[in-house]
Amino acid sequence: MSLTAERLDRIQPSLTIAISTVARRMIAEGKNVISLSQGEPDFDTPQNIKDAAIRALRNGETKYTDVSGTRALRQAVAEKFRRDSGIEYAPEEIIVSTGAKQVLFNAMVATLNAGDEVIIPSPCWVSYPDIVTLADGKPVLVPCGQNAGFKLRPEDLEAAITPKTRWFMLNNPSNPTGAAYSAAELKAITDVLLRHPHVWVLTDDIYDSLVYDGFKAGTIVAVEPRLKDRTLTVHGVSKAYAMTGWRIGFAGGPVALIKAMDKLQSQSTSNPNSIAQAAAIEALTGPQESVEAMRLVFEERRDLVVKMLNEAPGMTCGTPDGAFYVYPSIAGCIGKTSKGGTPIKDDEAFALTLLAEEGVATVHGAAFCFPGYIRISYANATGELREACTRIQRFCRELH
Repeated sequence: MSLTAERLDRIQPSLTIAISTVARRMIAEGKNVISLSQGEPDFDTPQNIKDAAIRALRNGETKYTDVSGTRALRQAVAEKFRRDSGIEYAPEEIIVSTGAKQVLFNAMVATLNAGDEVIIPSPCWVSYPDIVTLADGKPVLVPCGQNAGFKLRPEDLEAAITPKTRWFMLNNPSNPTGAAYSAAELKAITDVLLRHPHVWVLTDDIYDSLVYDGFKAGTIVAVEPRLKDRTLTVHGVSKAYAMTGWRIGFAGGPVALIKAMDKLQSQSTSNPNSIAQAAAIEALTGPQESVEAMRLVFEERRDLVVKMLNEAPGMTCGTPDGAFYVYPSIAGCIGKTSKGGTPIKDDEAFALTLLAEEGVATVHGAAFCFPGYIRISYANATGELREACTRIQRFCRELH
């Protein structure tokens, strides 16, 4: 008899984490590796946020909190949604969890029955389909090609909806592509959703402050308030405030859904970390200059990486509007052989061989349900990015 449950056979470990683990092992062995595989800002958490955590420790804020998070943090989240997105949530309509990933997991496990369908535009973040699968749902992937800017077309959403559709899941801006939807672009999508009142909407907006060239990312509830009673707006502090390890994510949604997620969370992790909650309050309500300072650096890095990748033979890289990823096509490299003699039969072979021969860790496109590409995170020091792109150029030039 197998030790593990059958449901675990339906999923695989996160491939972004898996490749980062390999890269860290190679570094520990003394190899010169630059890892562009994980979505983690290289900046330190701003000092005012760390100071707030230290104050919380000194004040003895080390006890259990409400399962959904402290009321003070939920009020801060409500103010953040009002200030940055123009949408209104009461504290009772907000849940705080151990990272945005737990928010997503709670939402799916609390609402999906066996066979319920969840529409996910692809390329998509690696965890979306597996979370749906773990919750006994069925991921319905809708391909969104590079020629459409990796964005979902309204007619493709319409065609994917069936009587079994339970959720539509959107990441805006997107991991892995950086594609972002303006309010005007979302309007055509919300028009489709209005015609299908049985479909709930999950919008993952965690990268919405990291947008470039004056772009403004829209959000579902602000674009179409009539969808508020069936929309979950997901966010967190990890990306904009360089707080990945603090593990604080949150969401706003209808009270009945928030209560269901709270019920599930009460029997899994209970409340998120009390010290991290205090830090998150400071992040959301304190000075915001650090967010803009990081955004400006990311914009410069994006431009550098896009330029250098487009100079690599066989690669084509568009310029994304948001997040800190690029998703270049490697179509011109497939079918060739590396300098070390490894056949580049697909994007996974490209990524693994690039890591082995040049010490650059990326993630292959198949991990994001869209092969033929690789994902590169430019949340690294600028000098590292320049060196990594130089190695990628050399790797591509030496393919034959």
